[in-house]
Amino acid sequence: MSRLSRRLVQLYVGLLLYGASAALLLRAGLGLVPWDVFHQGVGERAGLSLGLVVNITGVLLLLLWWPLRERPGLGTVSNVLLVGLSLDATAALVPPVTSLAGQIPLMLGAVVLNGLATGLYLSASFGAGPRDGLMTGVSRVAGRSVRLVRTSIEVLVLAVGIVLGGTAGAGTVVYAVAIGPLAQFFLRVLAPPAPGGDTGGRMDFEDRGKRGTVRLWSRRVDRDNEPSSADAG
Repeated sequence: MSRLSRRLVQLYVGLLLYGASAALLLRAGLGLVPWDVFHQGVGERAGLSLGLVVNITGVLLLLLWWPLRERPGLGTVSNVLLVGLSLDATAALVPPVTSLAGQIPLMLGAVVLNGLATGLYLSASFGAGPRDGLMTGVSRVAGRSVRLVRTSIEVLVLAVGIVLGGTAGAGTVVYAVAIGPLAQFFLRVLAPPAPGGDTGGRMDFEDRGKRGTVRLWSRRVDRDNEPSSADAG
């Protein structure tokens, strides 16, 4: 398989798995990721499915990219189209789990799957998703760190989502604590090798401070050493 083909497979498998992981968190019933708490709250008020709200929100966020001078890529457009569809399709196939003995492993598995999906999607380097692009754009314009901007936005959308009726709980906390290390681990494992090289996709992480090193992934992702997965959704 060529390097481009591998990247395309990683992109689309990652996006589909991201939507599936969000649906599994929904079915676990122990709390959603911050953005999905917001999406669920809006959906409850508007009578729309969670996946449809995810996609609509993505389109609206892209409108904010224009004044921020962010550039969408193939991954950006694909994100807007696929994540919500995958979420709704998975939710239609998986019934809600009501037993705590089933909810906990489902929630933990969904968080790990989300980390894997994030690693696949981001390491493909086809552009940031609408939510991450908003964060990096605001960070650049405001002169603040991506970490600070990301945290501020996610706290805001979480608070609004709770007010609107979205589900926050133990799953939200577990996700917040675990997703950074999980995403970083899978990014190390899944980064495509450089053309003609045999680094195994690890060069960017091990040598990122050296002058003249060729980056294997998006410069926007490299701005923060603990990538967000807010957006692969």
